[in-house]
Amino acid sequence: MSSNDKKLKVKDLVLIGIFTVIYFVVMYGVGMMGMVPILFLIYPTVLGIVTGPILMLFMAKVQKPFSLFILGILSPLLMFIMGHTYILLVHSILIMVIAELIRRAGKYNSFKHNMFSFGVFNAWICGSLMQILFVRERYMEMTTTMMGEEYASGLERLVTYPNMALVYLGAIVGGIIGALLGKLLLRKHFEKAGIV
Repeated sequence: MSSNDKKLKVKDLVLIGIFTVIYFVVMYGVGMMGMVPILFLIYPTVLGIVTGPILMLFMAKVQKPFSLFILGILSPLLMFIMGHTYILLVHSILIMVIAELIRRAGKYNSFKHNMFSFGVFNAWICGSLMQILFVRERYMEMTTTMMGEEYASGLERLVTYPNMALVYLGAIVGGIIGALLGKLLLRKHFEKAGIV
């Protein structure tokens, strides 16, 4: 692949836009399970399993630097604009940089690297809960306004550092399961894209 072929082109940006919309809609749908506070803790795991095939298809179609980073940062950016704190945005940028570096190490066409990259990528959503630990008052105010005091208090009791360690682990494992599910469902796409 020449250096020119590695640059993002208009069609790549269109694909990033399309997959971002699909990802955001599915993420929002799966996020409905978070209406019950305790289910919010397994939401990242379920999200990874459900969106794994979508993101693996995207990685098969766009094997270029920064494509995953751009797709990955759009959802938290939108959430930040909608009222989430800077914690979510900063957390997501760090996660996306790590995911991008893992993918780059596999030259964008290694299934193993793409799988682990997505496992890390999927942990960005944990930043939503980390806001409770880092900017508790601001997050509780936002959550109480949107979901009510009882919900906010229930979530506050559940989000502890030990629990968050399990949430992160679940997010990464869920992402890896989702990637493997994607490989099972999209084998022909991977073969066509030269992903091994």
